[in-house]
Amino acid sequence: MSELTRTPGDDLHIMGSGRLIHAPAPLGLIDAYLLCIHPLVLGAGRRLFTDGFGPTTFQVADVTPTATGVIIASYRPHVPTGTHPGR
Repeated sequence: MSELTRTPGDDLHIMGSGRLIHAPAPLGLIDAYLLCIHPLVLGAGRRLFTDGFGPTTFQVADVTPTATGVIIASYRPHVPTGTHPGR
């Protein structure tokens, strides 16, 4: 999986799949999360970060509210100074 970070070329984007992030995330291979947060509560559904996903802190990189109430938020995983797991 870390071979992806050494491969030259454009960025790799994972869209619409919370399951796919479960392999690269624990290895520290995800540089940013871009979330579209809709003002709607369904009461049930799939969780992006499921049980077993390790504790992670994030830094807000950017937040953009839209006219329809959707919030587009970009987060970067906080990596403690001097460490970079998986790389």
